[in-house]
Amino acid sequence: MASVAPGSAGAWIAGARLRTLPAATGPVLAGGGLAWKDGGFAAAPFLAALGAALLIQIGTNFANDYSDFVRGADTDDRLGTPRVTQAGLLTAAAVRRGAAVSFALAVAIGIYLAIVGGWPIVWIGVGAIVLAVCYTGGPWPYGYHGLGDPAVFILFGPVAVAGTHYVQLSRWAPETLLAGLGAGALATAILVVNNLRDMETDAVAGKRTLAVRIGPLATRIQYSLLVAVATAVPPAGVLAGWWPPGTLLASGAVLFAAPPLRVVWTYEDPRTLNPALAATARATGAYGLLFAIGCLW
Repeated sequence: MASVAPGSAGAWIAGARLRTLPAATGPVLAGGGLAWKDGGFAAAPFLAALGAALLIQIGTNFANDYSDFVRGADTDDRLGTPRVTQAGLLTAAAVRRGAAVSFALAVAIGIYLAIVGGWPIVWIGVGAIVLAVCYTGGPWPYGYHGLGDPAVFILFGPVAVAGTHYVQLSRWAPETLLAGLGAGALATAILVVNNLRDMETDAVAGKRTLAVRIGPLATRIQYSLLVAVATAVPPAGVLAGWWPPGTLLASGAVLFAAPPLRVVWTYEDPRTLNPALAATARATGAYGLLFAIGCLW
């Protein structure tokens, strides 16, 4: 970030952390693909769900940047990409406003989604924003207590996939929950790599992530199991007769996770996990996209 000027558009783009956005787009794409397969795809609700998901993710990134900074969790010892508040590119107040604006825009889109989908969509939206803010903020940040992994798995998995499908067809389908397991597994794998990299600095800062609690070996096993679950979900859906064979393409997206899987098991310098994190994020986005394409067949 040395070339980014404080307060510039580049600083805001850096704070939005665009590389994390596949975690938000992947499950929405999967839900849209299932809606198409079921004959109920509706472009406006789908695009609105996609926009809301992206804004909530961006708001989450700003909120985490702000909260980790004010709690002293982000220091010069940080191994990942420098946070914009920590690096002095944006003030803490500006980052907090960025989070608020992102969430407000998501709520504006959510009003339309609530009109279309009713109260279930309202509760999903409210829950998503509350979880986003309380991950590292509030009086009891659950991300500091090892609960970030299950929250990400549920929100970016079954909830996002089923919610996207529901807002288009106004009905729940069990197959969306299965698809959500795959999307949620890869989204959680992003967090696992992040927490594996930051294990030592998080422990010093009092951030008791699941990785800090269970240690490096168990965290490596966790990452491997999440990748395995994502790989197994499409064949399971095809064998159950729920999805067309084309959805097996999604299992191919796990090839993006093969290099980071090797790095996770062999790294010596935690900084080498940064490319693994980015590759896992790409795998998450590709998984949802290929699953959606497979639903067209």
